[in-house]
Amino acid sequence: MYQLSKKYPAKRAFITGAASGLGKAFSLELAQEGWTIGMADINMDQLAEAATEVNAAGGKAFSFHLDVSDKQEYKTVAADFLEQAGGIDLLFNNAGVGDGGAFEEYALENYDWMTGINQLSVVYGCYYFIPTMKKQKSGHILNTASAAAIGCAPTMCAYNMTKAAVVAISETLYGELMDFNIKVSCIQPTYFKTNIIQFARGGALVKKATQMFIDKSGLEAKEVAQEILTRAGKNELYIILPKSARKMWLMKRLFPTKFRKQVKEQFMAAMQKAMRKPVNN
Repeated sequence: MYQLSKKYPAKRAFITGAASGLGKAFSLELAQEGWTIGMADINMDQLAEAATEVNAAGGKAFSFHLDVSDKQEYKTVAADFLEQAGGIDLLFNNAGVGDGGAFEEYALENYDWMTGINQLSVVYGCYYFIPTMKKQKSGHILNTASAAAIGCAPTMCAYNMTKAAVVAISETLYGELMDFNIKVSCIQPTYFKTNIIQFARGGALVKKATQMFIDKSGLEAKEVAQEILTRAGKNELYIILPKSARKMWLMKRLFPTKFRKQVKEQFMAAMQKAMRKPVNN
């Protein structure tokens, strides 16, 4: 049993991006331990399938259509979940999109789009659920950032900056909320098997290169979710994974200039490899 299930016997969780990938994996892991789960996503067909799996696994799923960048819709959904569940123990600000493009070539409206989904959605989730957690004097917030906030590879400025912002939000809230017995964890994984680039706007080559990294990782969403839930149960603020990502984090802190050069070299090698392969739109 996860330590989180022991800490929060009421077992109430709200998860964005729950229809697939890491969000679905979190839902299924918690379902096996009898959690009530607010599953929110923009894709209602996939969400319905995921909710069916959650119920079959032993959980109780409440499904919500949610565009996480819409603060009014998020406000309504959060209120609906709190009314149905009677409170909240775990908040997973997990929904996100991945994309890339050279800084000045990536359209300004795409920066707005990326910021709304990856960054402001975390603000909205925390804003609407923290008051209830404070009243309860308990709860745990898990914000999905990325190892991209560490690596900051070229042509990924929009994504990198939103994920770095999630780290900053998490660190700030860690200090603000500790006196209320509310825990905060910031999740920073490298690539693993998910569909994060399904809505990418940066072009076919970006999708090809990203998919290459995802395929190379060998990591499945289930094993990533299991490690995150285990480490969150230990109240870790920085959940950086796998081991290679933790080495990257240390390298950046100890040898920042050398690290930046290595990231550039690795990026260029990856892009050249991607360009040699057929690109499918």
